[in-house]
Amino acid sequence: MSSSVRIKPKTAIQKTSSPLPCSPEPAAKPQPKPSDKLNPKTIDPFGDHSRAPSAFAAIYAKGGVPCRLMHGAVKHRLQWERVPETLPFDPLLITLAEGLRETRHPYTFVSKEGFKELLLVEDAAEKAVPLLPRLVPVLKAALAHSDDEVFERGLDALVQLSAVVGSSLNDHLKLLLTNLSRRLMDKKFKEKITTALQKLEQCGGQATVAIIKSKIPTYCSV
Repeated sequence: MSSSVRIKPKTAIQKTSSPLPCSPEPAAKPQPKPSDKLNPKTIDPFGDHSRAPSAFAAIYAKGGVPCRLMHGAVKHRLQWERVPETLPFDPLLITLAEGLRETRHPYTFVSKEGFKELLLVEDAAEKAVPLLPRLVPVLKAALAHSDDEVFERGLDALVQLSAVVGSSLNDHLKLLLTNLSRRLMDKKFKEKITTALQKLEQCGGQATVAIIKSKIPTYCSV
């Protein structure tokens, strides 16, 4: 009698797959505060490395403009490294005028405020008049700029210059009036330009009226 061997079937062993380790979640980037957009301190003028710095920005970075922006709680101001009365207008006044075409902070403020404050020194007229042949084309470029704020800075600078040099500006005025005539077609600038022309007339005298009318026939004298 042969003995039979019984083979027990293998019990299937169920392998429980261990859960995959959770990959760490990327750290959430801090969201900018709404106030950051309004705070000029948070703006890095040299942060955009893909954009070549302008001539004014390069001069400013190298210390060629002897003033710096001081941030205040309510308003900003300039701090001059030297008393403005001791500074040479050539080439500083022209450099600041070139900065009027800037569209980035702090250059927009430095150029506008620096140009205005430099023209407030006691002997500004004596220093500025010889620079008019070089200064007027720079202001013309600001007045021809497509950016509205650049145009307004150029217009303000022109009025400030006229108040200092008076009738000396008349010989160069035609170069600037073409751009003003074009902008007069824009309703949002009509009143501002008209006021500026009236101030040019007041500072330049009766001869200024004929010059303005030669480019802007609709101008009404004050």
